Parts: sequence; C-alpha cells; structure tokens
Amino acid sequence: MSGPGPDPTAQPPGNPDRLYILTGGQTRPEAKTELDLVTLIVTRSESDPGLQPEHTAVVRMCDFPLSVAEISAYLELPVSTLTPLLTELLSKGEVEARPPVPTAALPDVQLLEAVMNGLQKL
Repeated sequence: MSGPGPDPTAQPPGNPDRLYILTGGQTRPEAKTELDLVTLIVTRSESDPGLQPEHTAVVRMCDFPLSVAEISAYLELPVSTLTPLLTELLSKGEVEARPPVPTAALPDVQLLEAVMNGLQKL
C-alpha cells in the first residue's frame, strides 16, 4: 500500500497567489527608489514585532550588508516581489539602501607591461 499522496492544497513557494499576498497587490514600489541587484541593504534598527515574517527575515539577515540579489536568493523570492517589500522597509526606516562598493580601478596596462619587461630583463 502506498503512502499518502501529495497535499492538493499545498502551494509551491513561487505560487503567484502567495507572491501577490506578500506584496499586498503592489506590482511596483509606491515610492521612487533606485534598487538594483547590487544595491546593498543593511538594517538600521531592531525588527518591529508587527512586521510580516518576510519583512522580519530581511531585517534580521541584513545586520551585515547584503545585495538585493542575495536577499532574493536566501528568501527564494523573485526580485520583482522583493522590491516592494524592501521599498516598504526603506520607507519605515527599518533598513537602509547603500550603493555597491565600487571596484578598484584597474592598473594601467602599459604600466604592467613595463614592469613585466623590467622583471624579465633582471
């Protein structure tokens, strides 16, 4: 005899109904924010007890700066769903958005070639 079958009422994590409920029906952030995949999010305060579980998870995991892409991956939520949640947290002052750390300027190729040629002559 086989075990019980899959629960017909169980919904997969990426279910559109669940995502719609998480964002409160928002398809775009209410406020104009410039959030991209590499924007760093960091917590500004302790999480408010009245927050939704997803909001609380973001606040707790962002004690150290995380990019929007990392948060999306950890929570297994699409970025399009995460953006309104982050915008709401930003407007409440729970988190802060920071620009990504710029990559260091690469050294001049001519300088590297000159150093390499000088070392080869030694």
